Amino acid sequence: MRNWLRLIRYKNLLIVFLTQLLVWYCLIYDSRNLLGLWRFWDFFPIALSTLLIAAAGYIINDYFDIKIDLINRPDKIILEKRIPLRAAIIAHVILNVIAMVLVIPIAYHARHLEWLLVQMLCIVLLWFYSTHFKRKFIVGNVIIALLTALTILVLVVYEPALRMHYGIYKFPNYQEVIRYGIDPKWMFGAFTFFAFTLTWMREIVKDMEDYKGDASEGCMTMPIKKGLQFSARFAQTLGAITIITLSVISYFFITNKYLVLGIYTIALIVLPLIWWCKYITQKNTIEHYGSASKWLKFIMLSGIASLIVYHFSIQQIQ
Repeated sequence: MRNWLRLIRYKNLLIVFLTQLLVWYCLIYDSRNLLGLWRFWDFFPIALSTLLIAAAGYIINDYFDIKIDLINRPDKIILEKRIPLRAAIIAHVILNVIAMVLVIPIAYHARHLEWLLVQMLCIVLLWFYSTHFKRKFIVGNVIIALLTALTILVLVVYEPALRMHYGIYKFPNYQEVIRYGIDPKWMFGAFTFFAFTLTWMREIVKDMEDYKGDASEGCMTMPIKKGLQFSARFAQTLGAITIITLSVISYFFITNKYLVLGIYTIALIVLPLIWWCKYITQKNTIEHYGSASKWLKFIMLSGIASLIVYHFSIQQIQ
């Protein structure tokens, strides 16, 4: 069981679940029915479906990356050594099937079967990412960043359908919402943008960390095609765009009665990002890039926690 948990990156899956849980509770669920009326057991199948698809994606990615991992991280290889390849493929199929079964009843009862295309798109993209796109210049990084954003957007897709299913479908009274807090549409947009850019940055850094093994297999990732220095500068550029955007958002928070949220964003997201942009170019070693990747994960966790600050900020204003 321990080997299977390591294979599906259970720690990353917990972060994905925490993100969706906080997005659901802080941006969608509202006891006064201003933003929607979800029950936890309506949210949970969608979140569990996301986790299963992500777990299947990790399995198939390792399946096609055995040769690369023998060079990059031979001591961490699980497939073949501890888990048979055939068992991994079977688990990949079963997890994806269960993921689809979980959301079919929700989409069917809401009369929105087209929403199932979101899960199907994720499954297909993860397969082709592992077999093809991962080895391409920029494309693979962008796909993973998009899939990360989709873990948030899938909640937006299903939310109105669920409210229609329970016969209480109505557009939220956004004037009343805004009177008590920030328009949740903008929070969704800001959070999705943050998840997209930081995931893209982290994928670039991971490619920098793995460039030796990737090069041996003929991959054309950014570090291989353009070099480590160019890749670091590109990640810095994405970081600068994120810093500017979050600084503007922080100013909006502070000038609209969200002082704590604005200070939190600056202190625990913007300033660490500024430091990270300087840190990434200081050394040119695998260990350094591994450290930079871990720091980005910390910043991402700080971004996730900002939803809690947002939630309590609204409660205080009310």
